[in-house]
Amino acid sequence: ATGSIAGIVGAGGNTGAVAFGLGFRQLDYYQAFILMGSCIIASGVLSLFICIKGHAGLVTGQDSEEAIAAWKKLGAPAST
Repeated sequence: ATGSIAGIVGAGGNTGAVAFGLGFRQLDYYQAFILMGSCIIASGVLSLFICIKGHAGLVTGQDSEEAIAAWKKLGAPAST
């Protein structure tokens, strides 16, 4: 069971798989799942603060004219 969990969590990179593999090896299951859940929740909350120049954030900002033009060129709906 821990191999599949490490595989799912490690899908973002080898570091995650190694970290959670070590977590399950060093901690009991309850503490390891609490650690894994806390890391996932924290990374989800922190993703709200990612800002890419020229693009709207998840909760604030507005797309630049270049980004809107690129969306229109691709035929995708632009968020304004």
